[in-house]
Amino acid sequence: MTYDLKIVGGTVFDGGGEAGMLANVAVKDGLIVDIGECPGPARQTIDAAGQIVTAGFIDIHTHYDGQASWDEELQPSINHGITTAVMGNCGVGFAPVRVEDHDKLVSLMEGVEDIPGTALHEGLTWDWESFPEYMDALAAMPRTINIAAMVPHDPLRVYVMGDRAVFSEPANDSDIAEMRRLTREALLAGAIGFATGRSDVHRSSEGEWTPGSEATRAELTGIAEAFDGLDYGVVQAVSDFNLERGEEDFDDEWSIVADYAKASGRPFSFSLMQRDFAPQQWLKLIERSEALKAEGVDIRMQVAPRGIGVFLGLQCTFHPFVGYPSYQPIAELSLEERVAKFRDPEFKRQILSEKHVPMAGEGSSVPPLVDMLMEFIDMAAGKFFQLGSPPDYEQTPDHSIGARAKAADIPLMEYLYDTMLERDGQELIYFPIYNYTEMSYENVLSMMEHPQAIAGLSDGGAHVGTVCDASNSTYLLTHWTRDRTRGRQIELGKAVRMLTGTQADYLGMSDRGYVKVGLKADLNVINMATLQAEPPHMVRDLPAGGQRLLQGATGYTATIVAGEVVMVNGILTGTRPGQFYRAGGAGHIAAE
Repeated sequence: MTYDLKIVGGTVFDGGGEAGMLANVAVKDGLIVDIGECPGPARQTIDAAGQIVTAGFIDIHTHYDGQASWDEELQPSINHGITTAVMGNCGVGFAPVRVEDHDKLVSLMEGVEDIPGTALHEGLTWDWESFPEYMDALAAMPRTINIAAMVPHDPLRVYVMGDRAVFSEPANDSDIAEMRRLTREALLAGAIGFATGRSDVHRSSEGEWTPGSEATRAELTGIAEAFDGLDYGVVQAVSDFNLERGEEDFDDEWSIVADYAKASGRPFSFSLMQRDFAPQQWLKLIERSEALKAEGVDIRMQVAPRGIGVFLGLQCTFHPFVGYPSYQPIAELSLEERVAKFRDPEFKRQILSEKHVPMAGEGSSVPPLVDMLMEFIDMAAGKFFQLGSPPDYEQTPDHSIGARAKAADIPLMEYLYDTMLERDGQELIYFPIYNYTEMSYENVLSMMEHPQAIAGLSDGGAHVGTVCDASNSTYLLTHWTRDRTRGRQIELGKAVRMLTGTQADYLGMSDRGYVKVGLKADLNVINMATLQAEPPHMVRDLPAGGQRLLQGATGYTATIVAGEVVMVNGILTGTRPGQFYRAGGAGHIAAE
């Protein structure tokens, strides 16, 4: 046999969690056809000596729902070894939809996921109404990587209930029946699941609650019954679980989410992190998850490998001076013009004499977190960091901007002001909101190593003006298996499994996630000696000139999708073999 592609001399980590083995990998017609000696000739050969070979990484938590309709490349996920990305998380998306509701869904995505509304208005093609039509539209576009989509609760609710959904009215029996019918229709057409969002911090760009945030137990369990009799599909939820309101509210919210998971009969996942305002909540959620699993529910906890936070800076959606009176007249100027103004000694003197004016409230797109941040800025600055190059996401408090300002005997706001002006105003200040309580990376490790944990929460494609966590896969491989010196590490084989086999098993993707004969040739060739995430940087490449954070990486020698090399050493090759993954029978043809 003449192979299309042969990867030679690499150490293969097959996705099962074991140590790697030295072997060649041969590919033909988009599938892995041999592992071992692979004696046949090949049209293309990749020398992987001294490097590792893995299955392509699967990201179960992205928000490319809009971007996927206009963007073939799907950066930054492709830059970090991702070959399959799942969209529709947290209940936000763009289908099903009626023409008159386009603006409502754009407002939701802009507010919840910080994607510029101007970019969405210009970029979205809107050549669909139903969810199956949406999937067909995505399937028609060539792209670098594979994508799959969950049915998002918010647009489904708006489609069925109209304005009653936006005003948070409870769904009646006929509403629930129709949402269940449409969800079932989407699942039969290949949707990979259903997702809902119940977070208190998720608001539309007008400051309104998301449509599904206060859905009743009857609504959630009624929709989840759409999975009845199906042997595929997953359900997902994000919730704050109300623990800060008291034990009774926590118990009530957990029981609603648990009943939703039970009603589906399918694997379920939710977001797990450590929060400053409830630092022990993550332990309680693990305890409840273990108990629910003992009842027979396949429950997983989505865990990020580092702090979950935001970037602040003059380029970003928010920064420490965004609510100061003197900043308002220059807020719409270009970065260069604002930097010039900030360098004016008189402007600096004036703005440093002022105080933050609260910005959140009814009709405002500014989340309450911004006002809270500024109210407690002295405390928060103990978790403000400059990442450096290569970026260091696990810094100790003595490296924080708050600590450095105190050591230099410079007022905090003046120190922040000067820091923001570094690199011609392009400096980014990293603020890990979650997973950094009392320097809690040992807690992050405990979360990741729990048998019910699953790698997630990258939010690829979302929060583009404040967050760039699509690099989580690279960070997991570098920090936790190679670079960490402050505590225990993770074995490389186990880390690879977290990004490949575990993800495929959870999603029911039996045709990928492992380096095995007969599976899709979605593969990475990685030089672990040079693997490193680069510092994030802002670019203006969204429709209508919108900006977003991107983050590249070194060390990905080759990323391969369906047997075709899509990226070499961080450079896209121009090939577009990615497909829309349809769950159910169509999704498993390659494996059979």
